[in-house]
Amino acid sequence: MIRKYVCVLCLAALGMIAMVLLTGSPNILANAQQPPATADVKIDNFSFGPATLTVAVGTTVTWTNRDDIPHTIVSTDNVFKSKALDTDEKFSYTFAKPGTYPYFCSIHPKMTGKVVVQ
Repeated sequence: MIRKYVCVLCLAALGMIAMVLLTGSPNILANAQQPPATADVKIDNFSFGPATLTVAVGTTVTWTNRDDIPHTIVSTDNVFKSKALDTDEKFSYTFAKPGTYPYFCSIHPKMTGKVVVQ
């Protein structure tokens, strides 16, 4: 009788363990590493696309120059600044704080964009 009771308890414990493993525990999922977030901005035809990009804190934004002439990416408050990018060159910046980050091309100041970090 005691053996049957112990076996039933063992089976119940194993069932609970299997359920947690299959469905996931909130604590296990909360501690799981998420891949870093990324977003892209294309520079083409003397414009940034999209002109306004909204991302989460921790997102890395990559600008790629698709024009045949050089462009830069410079934040208006000097948080980030790229070198002159030739065709197909890239510049990346990771946004660690929430806020609005307007930027422009220092070679062609009428080219503007904005990253909104939430």
